[in-house]
Amino acid sequence: MTTEAAPAPGSAVPPGEAAPRGEAAERDRLAATMTELEGRPTSKFRSVFVPAAAVERRAAALGFDDLFMRARLLRANVFVREGRSERGGRWAHEVLAWAQEHDHAFLLARTHRVLSIFYRQIGDLSEGLTHAVQSYSHLGDDEPPNVRARHLMTLAVALDEAGSIDEGARRFREALHLATAARDLELALNILNNMAYTAFEKDDEVGARALVVRMWEVVKRSGRHFSALELDTIARIEMMSGHYDAVETTLRVLLDDSQSAVEVHEGDAPAVCLLTLAEARRLDQRYDAAQEALDAAVRITEERGLDRVRAQAREEQAALYAATGRFELAYAEHRAFHKAATALHSAQREARARALQAVFEATEARRASEHFREMAHRDALTGLYNRRYVNERLPALLGESLAARAPISLAILDLDHFKRVNDTLSHSTGDTVLQHVAQLLLEAASGPMIAARMGGEEFLLIMPGTGADEALARCERLRLRIRAHGWEPVTGALPVTTSIGVTTSDDGRGSPSALLSLADRNLYVAKREGRDRVIGD
Repeated sequence: MTTEAAPAPGSAVPPGEAAPRGEAAERDRLAATMTELEGRPTSKFRSVFVPAAAVERRAAALGFDDLFMRARLLRANVFVREGRSERGGRWAHEVLAWAQEHDHAFLLARTHRVLSIFYRQIGDLSEGLTHAVQSYSHLGDDEPPNVRARHLMTLAVALDEAGSIDEGARRFREALHLATAARDLELALNILNNMAYTAFEKDDEVGARALVVRMWEVVKRSGRHFSALELDTIARIEMMSGHYDAVETTLRVLLDDSQSAVEVHEGDAPAVCLLTLAEARRLDQRYDAAQEALDAAVRITEERGLDRVRAQAREEQAALYAATGRFELAYAEHRAFHKAATALHSAQREARARALQAVFEATEARRASEHFREMAHRDALTGLYNRRYVNERLPALLGESLAARAPISLAILDLDHFKRVNDTLSHSTGDTVLQHVAQLLLEAASGPMIAARMGGEEFLLIMPGTGADEALARCERLRLRIRAHGWEPVTGALPVTTSIGVTTSDDGRGSPSALLSLADRNLYVAKREGRDRVIGD
């Protein structure tokens, strides 16, 4: 799809009608401006903010909704990359909603890419991967090679961070080939930097240093400077051999405000670089200087809400306390790190599961948008439908029941004392329990019934055409099957039971939120009355 999009539904120019000559010329001018702004390299991302705001105001005045949304997305991208995640994420979601409503593939591809960066930045790797997959799948066949390379790089980073390193490496190689063919040296450098960091994470020093050499070659050819994250990659590779002076030299330019040549492309870049510097100084036994760098990193993470980097800072603080003999403080900080890391760990585990579904061939991606939409509606751990699907599908099911004057029942299931499984055994065991329960739910969900995981240990069963008595009977059989399941090989002596709250609309009347609230109320009663039971209206 070209960037010269036709006037979207809801704009000032109705479909099939020509715009007045003056408006048409103005639209062409604004569209040309947007094309130029969208084509600027990543290192110039801040330069688009003011002209994009001007396009946004003019497009709003003339009713050119698609151009307004394109300009709004550019500004959202600036906010995200600067670390102002709250506004950037909110704006990007607004653009996504409009693009989905109008099936605007050009905006869908680019909005999903911005949201992938946003979610990875705030530590939600699962959502980051979902949006990266959607970003690439929505690209049109006529997109330029460098645009395709950017989206492939975003997917590669998401796969790599989700633990699918080999698949990520393959996407990096494809992206590098496209960027090199397009002679986009800045993009090639970005890709090489990500490949070098992956080699560092795999403890492949030889491979990492070879990639750094290629990075220097590109820098010399392009005449540009390294960005902050590229310098961080080089510094970490120097640290592999204990070259702490080289780390200091590499990152010193970031500490000097007068050095404006260094580009900071990502909102978490300063904090990440300061953590690297703190670690190098600690290993070099320069403890006061290490604490100074670490304090600066923590200030940035707390100002910008960078939870993942904040957790990493806690780990480094514990190591610094231990290195200076303050073991009680080290233990307390490590506990704080463990608590923060546990909160992030669940998202990472599910991201790895989703990464398996994200392995696809580039040629298939352009033909399989329905497949990827289905992926977005599935829970990665269990394969059941997720809350997003329920929110989209339940209103339609209620409408069908209302039209047919047929009953529909909902049941919310919550595993009893599930925290005890995670705490006593392990989160891995807890995941296995959830997968077994999901399978039992699927077996119970016959015909048009829908089984979904709403989050954590909570599940939902939607039963179209099922009255109250039958719904209660079905849920009672499901409860007994879960209790009698062969749990001993999984949980040992710990039992697994469930409490279920059921509600029924006899003719489809009632809103989704009202019915879910009624089922949740009955679930609460089941818990209060002793758990392992079914409670209906």
